[in-house]
Amino acid sequence: MRDPTLSVTPSGRATTAASRREVFALILAAGQGKRMVSRWSKLLHPLAGRPMVRHVLEAARGAGVGRTVVVIGNQADEVRRAVGDGDKRIGFAYQKDQLGTGHAVLSAERQLAGYQGDILILNGDLPALRSETLRDFLQFHRSSAAPLSLLTTVIPDPSGYGRVIRNYSGDVSRIVEETDAAPEERATQEINCGIYCVDAARLWKPLKRATASNAQGEIYLTDLIEILRREGHKVAAYRHPDPQEVLGVNTRRELSAAGRALYRRKADALMAAGVSIVDPETTYIDVEVTVGPDAIIEPNVMLLGATTVGRDAEIGAGSRITDSQIGDGTAVLSYCVITGARIGRGCRIGPFAHLRPETVLEEEARVGNFVEIKKTRLGRGSKANHLTYLGDAEIGRKVNVGAGTITCNYDGVTKHRTIIEDEVFIGSDTQLVAPVRVRRGAFIGAGSTITKDVPSYALALSRARQENKEDWVKRFGPEARGKVRDKES
Repeated sequence: MRDPTLSVTPSGRATTAASRREVFALILAAGQGKRMVSRWSKLLHPLAGRPMVRHVLEAARGAGVGRTVVVIGNQADEVRRAVGDGDKRIGFAYQKDQLGTGHAVLSAERQLAGYQGDILILNGDLPALRSETLRDFLQFHRSSAAPLSLLTTVIPDPSGYGRVIRNYSGDVSRIVEETDAAPEERATQEINCGIYCVDAARLWKPLKRATASNAQGEIYLTDLIEILRREGHKVAAYRHPDPQEVLGVNTRRELSAAGRALYRRKADALMAAGVSIVDPETTYIDVEVTVGPDAIIEPNVMLLGATTVGRDAEIGAGSRITDSQIGDGTAVLSYCVITGARIGRGCRIGPFAHLRPETVLEEEARVGNFVEIKKTRLGRGSKANHLTYLGDAEIGRKVNVGAGTITCNYDGVTKHRTIIEDEVFIGSDTQLVAPVRVRRGAFIGAGSTITKDVPSYALALSRARQENKEDWVKRFGPEARGKVRDKES
């Protein structure tokens, strides 16, 4: 008969009911990060479309953590907003003075009072951390039967990191910070990654016995290891094989390395899902971007924010697309900049087009080179192929907008709208002085300045009458003037 307490984890492992006990995340996000040389907390620096600390929160949620307490201090309001202030699954603890990681954890005691499960403690500067790694770590902790587990890794140059010191049997005996380490301890290459899982019942009272008798004058969370060991408890260590994933970010160089890892991870996931990425090493796709199968992404493309790209779309080299929707089968040619726009199916854009916020292109619209569009709807099958500015406009279906057309939307005080109905032809070098409406089927002659509404199917012209001066060049042109100067000399 099957054991009723047995279930299977998402990775396929069998686990018992005891191993499925509740887990609470505690994210340490109060520090400044002076080595970033920034007026902002390092946890606020953006990576692949999210503030650094937000990546840690999402990794914990992906590992099955339901509730989280974030310890804040420096730039507390900004960090609150970065992790999601107002989310009922998130609580906050305030660390007024930054007196070490142990002090940060103790700052959250009131928020976690009465909680009896496991607490997953995470430094907030681990943006490359995967949910899969945390799931494996939690499983390791529960199967170890230890009250405290930590995640470690081995790196060739461990400078700046706390060293993991093991005893003769291979168990963790303590962690020593670099500033407190003896020379033989500094030679150790196994480091502490700032990822712990601890039984809440073995956290608060032991940690309060930690002291600040160290080079930094701080209360270290790592002191909990020695305290529990003295009480006869085992401390388990899960050694992770990929240092790049579990190293904290302390400098701009490390920030860049973490960003490369996230972008490459996103590219690999998209390629596995049927997207063609010509050169993943020069492609930058934020973590929340979605791309449909059979899309093609050329080199030096940036897909940022909440962008979505449909199936069979093409994004040309050097294009930057932010918070926009790109429809199925649409081609964005090279070096376009698109922000806050909605692009329908089968459109063609660029090269060198600029679509600004609140631009809407309906199906099969065409926007060509050096065209700028802002807060404008371009109807199905309409086209503006060259050197044009369309701002604050409503443009119907099958409209042809000639080269050099401008909607003059601003009078120095107020923005006004231009409305162009279906099947209108706008000749080249036309200025439409808003507010103005061009009704269905009208034809605007090239070089016109339109200041009044144009009726349906009318021809509108506003050119000065052409006048030809016979033999003017012979009488007054450069050669004629040269002859006069020769005579005078």
